[in-house]
Amino acid sequence: MCMACEEAELYYRWQMLERIAKGEMPDGFTEDDLRAMQLPLPGEIARFEEPDGTISFRKVQKAVQPKPSAFVCDSPDE
Repeated sequence: MCMACEEAELYYRWQMLERIAKGEMPDGFTEDDLRAMQLPLPGEIARFEEPDGTISFRKVQKAVQPKPSAFVCDSPDE
């Protein structure tokens, strides 16, 4: 791949990451398409700007829901 084509591909992926980080699905793509391209889905990454102006994307940690207790007391209150 020539340098111009490689740069164009990287720029295209950057634009897609920008849209995904905003929570938007890129036009014409499905979840399977994004997974095949090894890209995250909307809601899985966020865009951060550092104080020096550097822009980075980071994985978003999903909130862990506590599991309901297996023990349930069904006796009446005494």
